Amino acid sequence: MDTVTSLLDSIADVGRDPGRGGYTRPVYSAAERDLRAWFTEQAGRRGLAVETDRNGILWAWWGEPQRGALVTGSHLDSVPGGGAFDGPLGVASALVAVDLLKARGVQPNRSLAVTVFPEEEGSRFGVACLGSRLLTGAIDADRARNLKDDDGNSLADVARINGLDPQHLGRDEDALGRIGDFVELHVEQGRGLGEDGPAVAVGSSILGHGRWKLSICGQGNHAGTTLMEDRRDPMVAAAQVVLAVKQVAAQTKDARATVGRLQPVPGGTNVIASRVDLWLDVRHPQDEVTAQLVEAIHGKAQKIAAFEGCQATLAEESFSGTVHFDAALQRQVQNALPGAPVLPTGAGHDAGVLAGFVPSAMVFVKNPTGISHSPEEHVEDADADAGAGALADVLEALL
Repeated sequence: MDTVTSLLDSIADVGRDPGRGGYTRPVYSAAERDLRAWFTEQAGRRGLAVETDRNGILWAWWGEPQRGALVTGSHLDSVPGGGAFDGPLGVASALVAVDLLKARGVQPNRSLAVTVFPEEEGSRFGVACLGSRLLTGAIDADRARNLKDDDGNSLADVARINGLDPQHLGRDEDALGRIGDFVELHVEQGRGLGEDGPAVAVGSSILGHGRWKLSICGQGNHAGTTLMEDRRDPMVAAAQVVLAVKQVAAQTKDARATVGRLQPVPGGTNVIASRVDLWLDVRHPQDEVTAQLVEAIHGKAQKIAAFEGCQATLAEESFSGTVHFDAALQRQVQNALPGAPVLPTGAGHDAGVLAGFVPSAMVFVKNPTGISHSPEEHVEDADADAGAGALADVLEALL
């Protein structure tokens, strides 16, 4: 029987990033397509019938597709230079859990599906959990079709190239109705379980969070001929805004605010930029506080930009309010995993999007250092096995 580690080892060379370290597996890249093919092959080996729905979500069925099925799974795409476990751990664990259920002689009284959601990280088109948002209608289909990656490719064009009809992207009542309960296993992206804690925990909630694009416009010019006093340099303003983001968040308990990406235009070494785009991630347990934080950051950015002779504009790219998982399903998961601690998470997940539409739950597997979205992300082999066993216990109880 495969282990979680052996399955992850079989894809260890897919999407390696020699520059950043770790893995870069944006949706519908060659690496992510290879992973989708790997999943299809592994599901087939287990006698699971695989289909791709109109939003590009993979479904591997044990039993006939039907309404009210038990569904588990995660994603295979990654952030740039991400770790080996964020996403693939949940997929590999779901496949091993199926093996364990079959070895136990479990005869499901309803269908079970293992899913792979595309573009969970939002690293290509800028909207996190895009696959589950499309499925549920949480994002407008026309807006989604017009999303573009850094090379100017629209989601509609990329979907078409990958065998999807872009006109059919969007809320899928039939597919959504097939989910009776959804359980997602994921590597813990924090230190809630600690280095010496138990291998698994049960998720309770997801912190409200969103992404905003802040653009600072100035005057592009020559780096050698433009005197310092004559400059309207948006990069100078952008540097001050990054510091202001930290200062604003540090003044509010439980707030997190990050500038993880900054892009000057045109980006030449000997060129004063004409525009700098910053992407802002803000999170807080209370959605109204998140809004206040963003407003405060925007206000500071406008003042900083004006002082440098520039202008600052803000646009929301995505937002998900704080999610509390279904209480009844959470109790069932806890009953199947007695003694497992209950933890909130500050990371977004497809389970959080689905929670607004179907009963959803999460199981977290210990990450000793708490580091994620980094090559240093880690799960011990024994904890990975324990996670798959825990997921099998949960699925058996729900089946």
